[in-house]
Amino acid sequence: VQLQASGGGLVQAGGSLRLSCVTSGFDMDYYAIGWFRQAPGKEREGLSCISSGGRSTYYKDSVKGRFTISRDNAKNTVYLQMNSLKPEDTAVYYCAADTVGPGICNEAIMSVRDYVMQYWGKGTQVTVSS
Repeated sequence: VQLQASGGGLVQAGGSLRLSCVTSGFDMDYYAIGWFRQAPGKEREGLSCISSGGRSTYYKDSVKGRFTISRDNAKNTVYLQMNSLKPEDTAVYYCAADTVGPGICNEAIMSVRDYVMQYWGKGTQVTVSS
C-alpha cells in the first residue's frame, strides 16, 4: 500500500498550489481520502476529506472557500487545490486513506485525536512566504 503526496513547494502569499496524492496497492474506489498537515511545533490537523464515491466532502473552517478536494478514481489520485495561500498554511501536507464506509467523510474521521486513518503517505512540504 502506498500513498504519495506531491506538488508542494514555495509560493508567495495569495498564490496557489495543487497537491496530488497518488495511491497504489489497494482499491481506492472503496476508501475515503483525507488531507492533513503538520506545521513545526504544532499538532497534525485534518484539513479536508472526500468520501469513497466522491459525493461527500469536508473542509476545516480555516481552509473552507480556499481549498478544494477532488478525486479521479481512474487515475488513483486525489487532488487538493489550494488557493489564496497564507503564510500560516506553511506545513508538511499528508494524504491518508480509510475504509470508513461508503459516503462517509466528516469532521469526526478528520480529528486526529479521535480517529486514525488506516494508511498514510509521506508528506510534501508547502511553504508560503509573506
